[in-house]
Amino acid sequence: MTGRWKYWVLGGLAVAVIAAAIYFPVLRQRVRRAAKLQQQSEEQARRDLTQSLTVNPGEPRVKARLFWASNAEDPTLTGVTVELPLSNDPVLRSKQVLNTLLAGPVDSDLRTLPPDAVLLAFYLLPDGTGIADFSEALGTSIPSGIESEQLAVDSITRTLEANVPKVQRLKILIHGQEVETLAGHLDLTGTFVVNTKGTVAPAIVAPTPVTKPVTPVVATPAVAGKDAKTQQKR
Repeated sequence: MTGRWKYWVLGGLAVAVIAAAIYFPVLRQRVRRAAKLQQQSEEQARRDLTQSLTVNPGEPRVKARLFWASNAEDPTLTGVTVELPLSNDPVLRSKQVLNTLLAGPVDSDLRTLPPDAVLLAFYLLPDGTGIADFSEALGTSIPSGIESEQLAVDSITRTLEANVPKVQRLKILIHGQEVETLAGHLDLTGTFVVNTKGTVAPAIVAPTPVTKPVTPVVATPAVAGKDAKTQQKR
């Protein structure tokens, strides 16, 4: 009986190992599929939120220009023209175009910003400096590298330049805080130029030349006339 139990135990273990070898890949595939569906549902929810923020029947539809990647392998940007109902208020308009940029293009491979990044706030200072406050996902979910980080910032600045002329420069914050880099490479401690054409150079005021007082010259025609009359009397 003892020998048979050993065979039964060994056989059961063998069956369990075989079943695990067959079931685990299926389970892994199901987990990946569920994660993908969850990501798609979150992205769709984000798109719906973006549309609810941008679509306003009272606002006129205008042609907006958004900048996404040219293709998955080329680190350059391509401008895409879309019709959006945009506000005339520069702050609200900036939020609208940036939220649309975050929603991404139809081809997800061409997106320049992480799908889970969110614009938390946007401010515009009197000197034309825009302050965009993004969620932490902008830095943690973006592929680390100078090209991908620069592409992300360029897509933001060029989209603002094309649609919000009053934004001259851009300061990027992460969750309300200034950070040194985006994802380890691109410096975020300064500001980025947005609208170079709209930047007005300060006027140079030339110093007023100091002139000496000029003594008025007394005209002599009257004197000459008096002399002439004197000569006539003579």
